[in-house]
Amino acid sequence: MAKIFLDADTFIDINEGRNKTPIKQLAGQALYVSVSSIGVWLYVYKRKIPGEKYENLFEIFNFVDLNQHITEKSFIGPTVDFEDNVQLHSAVESNCDLFLTNDKNLLRMGYFGKV
Repeated sequence: MAKIFLDADTFIDINEGRNKTPIKQLAGQALYVSVSSIGVWLYVYKRKIPGEKYENLFEIFNFVDLNQHITEKSFIGPTVDFEDNVQLHSAVESNCDLFLTNDKNLLRMGYFGKV
């Protein structure tokens, strides 16, 4: 079983039903997401809570806490985009094997840490 980190764009696309990789194809894998991605998704799409719709998120995804360590590293890099850095450092912090994103700038990196 692979540990797969979903960038915010991929996580949002899955939850909005417009993902290029259907969640069924990821079944059996350990899926990780930064907790900050929930805030971005709910804010941008004006989703209301509480709601039964969100309860299954905790059955499907493992959420990586945004902590001081990740925040400090994100201010240093490796990119000029803080949110991207949070995603990358969260993936490394959770020891993920793969980083799933649609972000062309991040894809150009090829790898970050062991991800």
